[in-house]
Amino acid sequence: MKSPEAILQQYFGYDSFRLNQANAVENVIAKKDTFVLMPTGGGKSLCYQVPALVLEGTAIIISPLIALMKDQVDALRVNGISAAYVNSSMNIFEQNDTLNQLKEGKLKLLYVAPEKLSADNGSFLKLLEGLNISLFAVDEAHCVSHWGHDFRPDYLFLNGLKERFPQIPIIALTASADEITRQDIIKQLNLQEPIVLISSFDRPNIKYFVQPKQSVSSHILQYLNEHPNDSGIIYCLSRKGTEDMANNLKVNGVNAAFYHAGISSVERAKVQEDFIKDKTRVMVATIAFGMGIDKSNVRFVMHADLPKNIESYYQETGRAGRDGLPSEAILFYSNADLMKLKKFAMIEGNEEQSSLMLRKLQQMSDFAEMQKCRRQYLMEYFGESHDGNCNSCDYCLSDLENWDATMDAQKLLSAIFRLKERYGKNLIIDFLRGSKGVKITEYMRNLPTYGIGNNGDKSYWHNLIKQLISNDFLRESNEEFSVLKLTENSKEILFRDKKVNLRKVKTLSKAVTVNEIETFDPTDNVETNLELFDDLRILRRELAEQENVPPYVIFSDATLLELATYLPDSKEELEQISGFGAFKIEKYGELFLKMIVDYCKNHHLTSKIAEKAPKKYRAPKQTNKSEAGTYTITFQLYKAGNSVEEIAKIRNLSLNTIQNHLANFVEVGTIKASELMDIKKIDPIISIAKTQTIQSLKAIKEELGEEFSYFEIHIAVAFYKWQEKNINQF
Repeated sequence: MKSPEAILQQYFGYDSFRLNQANAVENVIAKKDTFVLMPTGGGKSLCYQVPALVLEGTAIIISPLIALMKDQVDALRVNGISAAYVNSSMNIFEQNDTLNQLKEGKLKLLYVAPEKLSADNGSFLKLLEGLNISLFAVDEAHCVSHWGHDFRPDYLFLNGLKERFPQIPIIALTASADEITRQDIIKQLNLQEPIVLISSFDRPNIKYFVQPKQSVSSHILQYLNEHPNDSGIIYCLSRKGTEDMANNLKVNGVNAAFYHAGISSVERAKVQEDFIKDKTRVMVATIAFGMGIDKSNVRFVMHADLPKNIESYYQETGRAGRDGLPSEAILFYSNADLMKLKKFAMIEGNEEQSSLMLRKLQQMSDFAEMQKCRRQYLMEYFGESHDGNCNSCDYCLSDLENWDATMDAQKLLSAIFRLKERYGKNLIIDFLRGSKGVKITEYMRNLPTYGIGNNGDKSYWHNLIKQLISNDFLRESNEEFSVLKLTENSKEILFRDKKVNLRKVKTLSKAVTVNEIETFDPTDNVETNLELFDDLRILRRELAEQENVPPYVIFSDATLLELATYLPDSKEELEQISGFGAFKIEKYGELFLKMIVDYCKNHHLTSKIAEKAPKKYRAPKQTNKSEAGTYTITFQLYKAGNSVEEIAKIRNLSLNTIQNHLANFVEVGTIKASELMDIKKIDPIISIAKTQTIQSLKAIKEELGEEFSYFEIHIAVAFYKWQEKNINQF
């Protein structure tokens, strides 16, 4: 029997486990029940995949979505592991073929939907009773709980698994569940004395931003122009919202598609496949999209509308940066969204469930409105402490100043006290500011606190209310029409002269470019070769198309960055690169080594593998909070009339870097190729580019000669890529 560490290295290319993976793996191998709560991107799948390869027999993985199964099976097969799935996308012959492989013991892992276990009076479970099953893994386990944010009735059938297979370990896994949901999962699955492993909820490579919901489409377009190479997901509340947003992006030259439950299953599968294979850059979707999607190079997740609860928000934002590289989560918030969702939260005839949903919605609103570290709020919501100085959310990145709010806090709390804690914030603010509106009764106008807050406008008082709520000096009720309530701390301020010292934002940090590939720095100061990185991505895409799998299944961006940074020149040196296990070294090693060695010869470079720290998962480098989007600065200088040479001089960057920036803007259609080069030279370049399987600027240059510069070739190829995307969209 091979050790878990040997399996991890051989098949997955990592030398050590992280978070609670090792504990989970050891427990399952010991045939004990296990509950794993681990953040999205934390490596939950390894917790059952490694034991499946250590133990005799076949592991049965219960997974809720077809896309998740296909993604996982593709990744396992690329790593040389015998895996398969059975679901409704397969015809009866395909299903029977897979089940025959199962009976013959040819599979190490089989993925099935929960419906499969309950179908045909449990015939599938009867089949399993006569086979050598190593373990059951219940993925997205929060679906089994009524208290979870994505309850699915089909999961309730899993309640009988333990009774039917008492000797087979069950591992339940989820990325987001509060305490009540965790306990319910354990109860519903009948887990026997399970070890409960809760990893940190912190995703340090994700930066969190909340912005007012104003001119959302314009802000999103600006962001996409600032991040021309980045792929991401935009979540909208309604089906129509996804369609309108995607169509607007297309009109503005962005390669986008929409996804929701109203389109056919065939169309959904096609749209999803195009996204995970990098054929579609931006996915605009309802919450129907994304569960279990393993695309590792999602650089941003936006919410154009307010999510219904923190669990959904955390899980959806967690789809960014699964490869560990810097990524962003951006939420556009308005109070109107909150009021709309409150109506949807009311479930007729189920007061308990309605109350729970309203409370969770209010906590989501608190997150969006508060003035404190957003990471701290998320961590504390899931029961984890955090000191609140994350330096990677909009609050912590903002310019702050101290504020003695004692007097105005007393005015506000006194108004709430005088009005007997019966009103919401809008009426309280109108009352404080001396409004003559019809909602302010004669009785209210005669109270001593009426009009004492006319020193501040509405936004000032809204901001103070947010601050007091986030510091427990005030709270908001969970009813459909919430009202402001005093706390014990409120009474300290009102009756015992407690001082209120707050921090307020002078200038709120906005979602701008916070990372570029050129600033990636694993643990040291070794420079990344960006041109090689781009070539490696093209090679990866070509291989992915040949094997009909997503590019990130071949290798993640993080692996390619390491290759472009440390320039390994042998299979032995490839062993030092994260993601290169023994199987992938044999399968892909020579192809990637040839490209790296050729690049090094042409640029007079040698291997830097000796400068690399031992292989491990790394935290991303933190960037300076005042760092502006480097692409945007180049674009602004170009639009101001500066030449390429002048921009390079102003920015103290190489001419090649500035040329790369401008080529990116040509590829997304923001800059016309004809602005940067002689239009007559474009067609000869494109005609050669069309014949190339893997595009090479060098090969085009050699064929065309000295009359064509590398910059002109780069621009023409970027224009060709833009043309291709445009044709595919319409």
